[in-house]
Amino acid sequence: MNSDSPLVHLAVTGGVATLTLDSPANRNALSTALIGQLLAALGAAAADESVRVIVLTHTGPAFCAGADLTETAAAVASGQLPAARLGEVLAALVECPKPVVARVAGPARAGGIGLVAAADLAVCTRETTFAFSEVRIGVIPAVISATVLPRLTSRAAAELFLIATPVDGVRAAEVGLVTTAVQAEALDATVTSYCTALLRGAPQALAGVKALLRRTPAETLRGELAELTELSLGYFRSAEGREGVAAFQEKREPAWVPGIQNS
Repeated sequence: MNSDSPLVHLAVTGGVATLTLDSPANRNALSTALIGQLLAALGAAAADESVRVIVLTHTGPAFCAGADLTETAAAVASGQLPAARLGEVLAALVECPKPVVARVAGPARAGGIGLVAAADLAVCTRETTFAFSEVRIGVIPAVISATVLPRLTSRAAAELFLIATPVDGVRAAEVGLVTTAVQAEALDATVTSYCTALLRGAPQALAGVKALLRRTPAETLRGELAELTELSLGYFRSAEGREGVAAFQEKREPAWVPGIQNS
């Protein structure tokens, strides 16, 4: 992909703004550039009076791989980690007065699941997989916990955060991570049906319902995200975090996996 190619596309049709993550070469990873473009597109959609509903979708086989670890590995020394702006995106999605529907047709990992959880409604295919892979690379799902934990029971959160193995769309729907999981051929029709229903709602009433459901003042949410961002960055900068990211980049097991030192 050309370095100047847009990583996020915005299209508006019939009151529905579609925001498309378009960086398939790195599985729509959350790079600094993609985060910036996503924030800009979301802001434009929120400000457009013709837009009533926002759909967040993607190109390529993956919805979002989470933080861009290639950029992260190169940025540890400078401190300008892409994860530093993830909280801004989550806050923008939560605070957006217009309903946001996530259309997930492929794997979501780590920070990508934070986007799904921040959306008001999320539709995935039954085969779509979700994994909180952070502990496998020496970090924790700190920032995204602000949007993910309200969706899950404490037992489900412990399982998903600690075990870190992928679960499919059916399991994700069972634990509340997504609204529904459908057959692949029904994905677009289901998203359209949600959008059609949302368009029948009064704009101010929909915004009011979003605020009612969250019941978290903007200042409180952003304060929490700021604290969680600092916590997250500390793990990325730690010895384990650096080793985990390096191991991922080098396609090997990290040093803490038993037996690796003697292999």
